[in-house]
Amino acid sequence: MDSSSDIARFNMIQQQIRPWEVLDDRVLEVMGEIRREVFVPDAYRGLAYADIEVPLGEGQVMLAPKVVGRLLQSLRVQFADRVLEVGTGSGYLSACLSRLGAAVVSLEADPALAAAARERLAGAGFDRIEVRAADALAGPTAGGPFNVIAVTGSVPATALLAVLEAQLAPAGRLFCILGRPPVMEAWLITRAAGGGLRRESLFETCTPALAHCPAAPAFVF
Repeated sequence: MDSSSDIARFNMIQQQIRPWEVLDDRVLEVMGEIRREVFVPDAYRGLAYADIEVPLGEGQVMLAPKVVGRLLQSLRVQFADRVLEVGTGSGYLSACLSRLGAAVVSLEADPALAAAARERLAGAGFDRIEVRAADALAGPTAGGPFNVIAVTGSVPATALLAVLEAQLAPAGRLFCILGRPPVMEAWLITRAAGGGLRRESLFETCTPALAHCPAAPAFVF
């Protein structure tokens, strides 16, 4: 290791990601190689490897490293998978998905965030990622169906995922975080052989809502 960022990246893997039951060697290798600081806003550069959600503005965040690790491990990304990322953010997760061998279409509802992520990814040499300024919940995305769908912000109700679930290829996997604060659950949704959907709860967490996500109606007695 020849720099403080190399040491910080190593410590992130050993002290945050491995203890959170991320044991997939490919995921650990990718997260141990990609320079997370490249994707962090300048004001938070010193916190690139901290166990926090880094603010991106407009209420959006970079997921904490350990959550990124669990997300990537659960999706089992394979070479030549076609991936839809919902919420580009800084572009860090896009880079991880691409390095795992996937062709990535990433949708970001905020045009300014989309442009900044596009520039960061190009500057870092990631050329298999197409960043589009678009609302993923507004309708189907051109280029589907997708083997993998990764939703980076929370969604309050399963009904709002229907437009994404419909774009899953056979055996396709979708990662999402469902619920309202203070407790939410991360879920893996898989397209089964018969065409139905299988849902598996992964872990509890809490993260800001996906941009432009409609609020679920409150329960009324």
